[in-house]
Amino acid sequence: MSDEMIIRHGSPTLAGLKTANLFGCPYTDKKELMEALRSLNHRIVPKGVRIIPLRLAKGRVLLYIYRPGKLQNDFAVKEVSELLEAYGYPVDNPGKCIVQLSKRLNETKEFPHEIGLFLGYPPEDVKGFIDNRAEGYKCIGCWKVYGDEENAKRKFKCYKKCADVYCTQWQMEKALNGLPWLFNIKINYKK
Repeated sequence: MSDEMIIRHGSPTLAGLKTANLFGCPYTDKKELMEALRSLNHRIVPKGVRIIPLRLAKGRVLLYIYRPGKLQNDFAVKEVSELLEAYGYPVDNPGKCIVQLSKRLNETKEFPHEIGLFLGYPPEDVKGFIDNRAEGYKCIGCWKVYGDEENAKRKFKCYKKCADVYCTQWQMEKALNGLPWLFNIKINYKK
């Protein structure tokens, strides 16, 4: 897991634009991976961000980088909490929800499409994806859109711009102590 990978796949979360990002990467030693995650969390938790492994399998780890405060706010939205409760999640405790999501990812063959709610996707889009079995969407970007297409397109554009800015900045400053500068970049998102 490199800083570049975290920046490329997690910049909208690092910038505070998005609740969470999810990405996979290879690993060779579980102990080294866990030490690297502890070290990274030591740097980013004070900024309101965490990164945890949701699934480890066959030399790959599925990493979840998220903002706990934003996740709690998302879960307080009626449409989100109702959808999660329908899948048996204890929405009053986001930490327990993450544990349950990890269990579902590791123990069931069916992919938990409600995962979009853990990433800050609009509940109407997550529900639309589940109900329509990924068909009949209005547009596609970071997710398949069934609701507000224009707002989603603005967000997709903003997330891409954020990743581009972060990656460019990282290339210019990667010799200067790694990640702390990331939290100082501001990306404008107009709703």
